[in-house]
Amino acid sequence: MTTANKITIFRFILVPVLVVLMYLDQIYWALAVFIVASLSDTLDGYIARHYDQVSDFGKFMDPLADKVLVLSAMTMFVEWHAMPAWVLIIVLVREFAVSGLRLVAVDNGRVIAAAWSGKIKTTVTMVGIILMMAIGIPRGVEWLNTTVWILIAATTLYSGAEYFIKNKDVLSFQ
Repeated sequence: MTTANKITIFRFILVPVLVVLMYLDQIYWALAVFIVASLSDTLDGYIARHYDQVSDFGKFMDPLADKVLVLSAMTMFVEWHAMPAWVLIIVLVREFAVSGLRLVAVDNGRVIAAAWSGKIKTTVTMVGIILMMAIGIPRGVEWLNTTVWILIAATTLYSGAEYFIKNKDVLSFQ
């Protein structure tokens, strides 16, 4: 098993730790876990590309680990009433839709690479979650929480639309 894949597995292991800490209202410990997990995403990607450790396991598990991490934190925000459920639903629908589009594309012999808007969406989401955990929720800064979830919803909708517009030929309506 490669170093990059071990880091990805480590990120998966951090998810239940994050959720338990959030349930126990240990927000700053949860924040530390989220930051470590988020940075591990950057690290495993760098190691995989730089040291030629790209693998099918990593191609599948790395984005899955990211989604599970982010969706877990956002689900807790909904439970805490710090984020409306419809924002989480937008994120879930976009992830399922883009994954489905990629599956259809692969079935037709085509690979849809990650778009820059998707990378921006991921960055906005992860930084936003960090800001909510560090400042917005513990200090009750509602305008910050609202700004974050609006930015998450906007970048999610934009990146999802871009995937479908740029790859509309993948879906034939015959």
